[in-house]
Amino acid sequence: MDQGKGSEKKKVMVAIDESESSHYTLQWYLDKLRDSIADSDVIIFTAQPNSDLGYLFASSYGTAPMDLVASIQENKKKVALLLLDKAKDICAKHGVEAETLTEIGDPKEAICEAVERLNVQLLVVGSHNRGPVQRAFLGSVSNYCVHNAKCPVLVVKKPTV
Repeated sequence: MDQGKGSEKKKVMVAIDESESSHYTLQWYLDKLRDSIADSDVIIFTAQPNSDLGYLFASSYGTAPMDLVASIQENKKKVALLLLDKAKDICAKHGVEAETLTEIGDPKEAICEAVERLNVQLLVVGSHNRGPVQRAFLGSVSNYCVHNAKCPVLVVKKPTV
């Protein structure tokens, strides 16, 4: 079936975080869709959530040292880069070369914005299997992406044991 674009590769983005369900999602994707990704560009994406630094300002009477704020933000970036390096290693063990990307922002919005900006054709996200009460308070990144991403979204649920 000719896509009409010639040699342009499909882009697939797998959104991850530090959770066990996210690790499962990446492994599942690499194991189950191995044949389909052979001619796709794979992008591993993670978002660095905006920091609520209100506690710093409150604990320091409104004047948090800038080096402390910078240190917290730098640590979040290091964690994100380590997470992406681990994911890239997992991909390499499956013979898949992946590009990595991290951005700062609300994860659900950052994922959807990256999908649109990068012209991604398939987004793969995990589900934390939260109940209705947790979803009401914490929200659901996968649900937001299903309704707002500009491409098809594959939600991978880790089986309960």
